[in-house]
Order: sequence, then structure tokens, then C-alpha cells
Amino acid sequence: MTTTHSLTANPVLRVAPAAPAEAAAYFRANLVFHADVSDVAAALTGDGDPGFAVLDSRSTAAWDQGHIPGAVHLPTALIPEQAEQLLDQAVPVVTYCWGPGCNGATRAALALAELGYQVKEMLGGFEYWVREGFAFETWEGRERRAADVLTAPADSQDCGC
Repeated sequence: MTTTHSLTANPVLRVAPAAPAEAAAYFRANLVFHADVSDVAAALTGDGDPGFAVLDSRSTAAWDQGHIPGAVHLPTALIPEQAEQLLDQAVPVVTYCWGPGCNGATRAALALAELGYQVKEMLGGFEYWVREGFAFETWEGRERRAADVLTAPADSQDCGC
């Protein structure tokens, strides 16, 4: 049996977990707003249309350094002026930027949502795309690096999540 004293002394439980219904609502909402790299890659490499567009919101120099094959390049600052010419408003958009330490994909997602697009942010960004071993394009052509065992299973395409 847990005592009140041990709850306040334990940093994990100092603030009690949410009620199950509240937790379910929170985590469901999180999935509404986010997609992960592995799921995006699986959808893009599967048979047929994935049902969404991928948008790289970084600079031209970053795009040239490497980007997801098939992504649309549209830096965040240009979204209000150019989104309509490059994206179909009936197709959901998944945004990405450099990685987890960058909020560029969040800013791009906000700009698109304000224009009426359905949008999700890809967690991990381009960094985790490369770290998980998925192919990417540079100005020199297509590349692929070995998957980082800290971000992707060593002997499987499926992490079991």
C-alpha cells in the first residue's frame, strides 16, 4: 500500500497520474497532432497514395543538404504566400524540420492550420528520418545511412510499437 508520504517523496508520483479517461483523451489528442518517422516512412513506401503530403519547412540550404523523397519544400515564412500553389487543401499535410530540438515543423503546422489545412507534425524531423535508416535525397542524389540502434531496431523494420 502506498502512503501519502511516499507519494510526495517520489518525484514520479509527486503529481498524481491523470484519471484513465483524462489520460486517454490526452494521448488520443496527441496522436491527432503527431505522426512518427516510422509511420510516415511506411505510408510513403507502401502501395498506392499515402493520403497525405509531406512538407519540409526548412531553408533551401537545409533542403539541399537532405530531404525526404517526395516532400514538398516550402519554408515556413513562405507558407502564407505559396501554400495554395503547392498543396491541395483537401489533402492532409505532415510537416517536418530538422529534429526534436527544432520547432520549425510546429510553426509550419500552425501556419498551415491557420490557412485551413489539416496538418500533423512528424516527430523527430529529418534527423530521425536519417537516424532510422530511411533513404533521403540531397542535391547530389539519393542516400541512406545505417539505422542508429538507439532509434530503430537493429534486425527488424518493425519496432513493435
